[in-house]
Amino acid sequence: MALPPLPSLPLSLPAAALALAALAAFLLVLICVIAHVTAKTMPHEDAQCRRGSAPNIHDPPTRELSVVVPSYNEENRLPLMMDEALDYLEKRQKQDPSFTYEVVVVNDGSKDQTAKVAKEYCKKYGSDKVRVISLEKNRGKGGAVRTGVFSSRGKNILMADADGATKFADIEKVEEGLKNLRPWPNGMAISCGSRAHLEKDSIAKRSYFRTLLMYGFHFLVWFLCVKEIRDTQCGFKLLTREAALQTFSNLHIERWAFDVELLYIAQRLKIPIAEVAVNWTEIEGSKLVPFWSWLQMGRDLLFIRLRYMTGAWKLEAKKCN
Repeated sequence: MALPPLPSLPLSLPAAALALAALAAFLLVLICVIAHVTAKTMPHEDAQCRRGSAPNIHDPPTRELSVVVPSYNEENRLPLMMDEALDYLEKRQKQDPSFTYEVVVVNDGSKDQTAKVAKEYCKKYGSDKVRVISLEKNRGKGGAVRTGVFSSRGKNILMADADGATKFADIEKVEEGLKNLRPWPNGMAISCGSRAHLEKDSIAKRSYFRTLLMYGFHFLVWFLCVKEIRDTQCGFKLLTREAALQTFSNLHIERWAFDVELLYIAQRLKIPIAEVAVNWTEIEGSKLVPFWSWLQMGRDLLFIRLRYMTGAWKLEAKKCN
């Protein structure tokens, strides 16, 4: 007895592969269109930081170092960081009276007593050494750092997290990294603190899921944006004033992935970047929500690449006075 004929496939394998490729191309075009249409316009500086008001990034530096500390609900962790930083900075100034500094705490719309805690340091050390800028609404870490940078008076500008996870004395390491990049093109250079040397130990303490997310994020950073820096997210970065002006004036991302866009901009502008190992300890109280924050960062990484690629975001050279 003859067997019944096999039902024919709706599409042959080559046709199916072609259909999938067409679908993938359509989705890519759709994502590019969405990225382009939803892109923010070129960021504008905060009103308090525009030319003609003081202090602001466009003016010549009047301090050797500015330390920008973004702070959101950090009333408990901020004192430890500030005590350590100011103790180091005061001792350094006593050893070298020509060394001048300021610490700019940016209160990023906190709902706790962060601003009050920060202002106590203004009273103790004076408003010329410690300043507090309060934002009415939470803008995200990138937005807070950007505001602080635009209000800085330093020849060099250091980003430092409010949790004090990095030993503040390690500023000497990133300063050395900055010096090793000389000669600086147009006075621009960036030295990034890095935790890459601690990766094996951190993996041993993480769950498999968090480790998978970490590797996935690192791959996306490498594939889409920044290839030469192993740890883009360490919040301990030192920039020359000119490098800070050029990068932060072009920055769009205001949440967790802002570091990646910052370094992407730096690479596009051919700013030399050093990566320097620093001491780092995980401090409880992180605002990073493991799954959702990583998902948001992954989306932002894709949009960073697509928006610059499609011309929705363009780099503009800025001039210092």
